[in-house]
Amino acid sequence: MTAQPDHHHLVPPMHTLAELRNALSVWGIPGDIAEFERELADADLDDLTKVREITQAYRHRVLLRCDPQAMAALMRSTDDVADELRRKMNEAGVQ
Repeated sequence: MTAQPDHHHLVPPMHTLAELRNALSVWGIPGDIAEFERELADADLDDLTKVREITQAYRHRVLLRCDPQAMAALMRSTDDVADELRRKMNEAGVQ
């Protein structure tokens, strides 16, 4: 498993499955724990690559929820993002 960033004091510990489950219960989106458990149950637990992929995906969900800037970016409307992209492309002279 990967080391957790220590630069953000709000990031809960997620070094073990128990800690990840706890973090999902506090920081997760409704249904995350059930979906996490289903994905683990469906996975071949001898396939450590698959188990790692599943746990990493859910760790990243928690990390996003702990980061106010990431949440603000996710809350932007599609029109707002499209307008910004158009403006940046115009500034760069891209047609």
